[in-house]
Amino acid sequence: MRIAVIGTGYVGLVSAVGFAHLAGHEVICVDTDRELVDRINHGEPVLHESGLPELLREVIAAKKLRATTDYAEALANVELVLVCVGTPYLPNGAIDLCYVESAAKSIGAELVRSPNYVVVAVKSTVVPGTTEGLVLPLIELASGLRAGQGFGLAMTPEFLREGVALEDFLHPDRLVLGAYDDRSYSALEQLYAAHQVPKQRVNLRTAELTKYVANAYLALHISFANEIALLAERLGSIDVREVLEGVYLDKRHAPEIDGQRVQPQVLNYFVPNCGFGGSCLPKDVMALTHKSRELGFPPPLLDGITVINRKMPQHLVERVSAKLGGLRGVTVAVLGLAFKPGTDDVRESPALPIIQALVARGAYVHAIDPLAGAILNFKAAADNPERVEYFTSLADGLTGAAAALLVTPWPEFDVPAKDYAHALAGGALFFDGRCRRDPAEFTAAGLIYDGIGYAK
Repeated sequence: MRIAVIGTGYVGLVSAVGFAHLAGHEVICVDTDRELVDRINHGEPVLHESGLPELLREVIAAKKLRATTDYAEALANVELVLVCVGTPYLPNGAIDLCYVESAAKSIGAELVRSPNYVVVAVKSTVVPGTTEGLVLPLIELASGLRAGQGFGLAMTPEFLREGVALEDFLHPDRLVLGAYDDRSYSALEQLYAAHQVPKQRVNLRTAELTKYVANAYLALHISFANEIALLAERLGSIDVREVLEGVYLDKRHAPEIDGQRVQPQVLNYFVPNCGFGGSCLPKDVMALTHKSRELGFPPPLLDGITVINRKMPQHLVERVSAKLGGLRGVTVAVLGLAFKPGTDDVRESPALPIIQALVARGAYVHAIDPLAGAILNFKAAADNPERVEYFTSLADGLTGAAAALLVTPWPEFDVPAKDYAHALAGGALFFDGRCRRDPAEFTAAGLIYDGIGYAK
């Protein structure tokens, strides 16, 4: 197929490269940023994703992918358009649909000149009702065409995890195909013909809601584990990980298959930590909450997910301050700036409020991340506060610190406790914000161990 991809962020660029590589589709990317377009055409992705640079260069060399800023050029002879623009959230929690609106108007203006029956498929994360209630009328108004007659309409959500997005695209668990009519379904099936995975045919609103529920379900696991961790701390003499292990061993969670216990991957989210971040989970939970309120249903469970998540960074700082007897003049090493390993994305990273709170309490901060790109992005997002130094080397960042706070579980931080003891000041604190390390190992190395849900 000949397809156009509107937007070259994580979803757009990964999808474009994936379709060009896996299915051999001819792909043209559209972005308003000339610099991004030029870099893509030179095989230089502007985001950090494993395997993406190599595959981008491969499909460009094969003349299967190129980028442009010109909608007219992009839509001149395509059969399907994927809308992959961002939907950031507004202060009230609602999503900002300005990029979706702009894309729909621009697409509509070009469809009237297209010789083909073009299917417009929304891949951006949008609340239920957006594709049918906003995108459809905008395209109809701009083009003078009717949905189902002059053009097709679909919604096919993405389930890509940053850091492993390309792998997720090439080997998805499932595909959700929402469409306006049978002709649009057929176009989606042709688009995804190379993906031999379960494909669920649903209507547009169901496809939109499925994406939100998938992310809210994962976020729920994290916030529930954190709420139990906060309770465990108050009860005392408890390591919350031992509590959760007792839960995991229930065969309803970890069934026995061929004599072996199998732990579902979803239990990886049922672990206390200093808070989830990124471009998806926080935004999607808030958007679903806002939509529910609009419909007259204040959702207490969804509200609680966000309340607990926002509490965790501040709670971590309070625990550290209590252990150190205050933070004024103390040097603290914060391990990790990206919201998760494998990416340089710092959006909604718990490191942001943690470092802000540390500085507000008078601490000096050594901010450590193995990716220089994450440091650059963090400086831009945090407005480079005073009393913060940045390091890509763990050893350099630990030197002279009175405490180390594990925020992002990069493999580069999984060094033996004795290495931390060698670099940190004597009797320093290691605070495990990810419930990842063995307390006994750090105690044996002469360090003080503490962590989320640890009250022993």
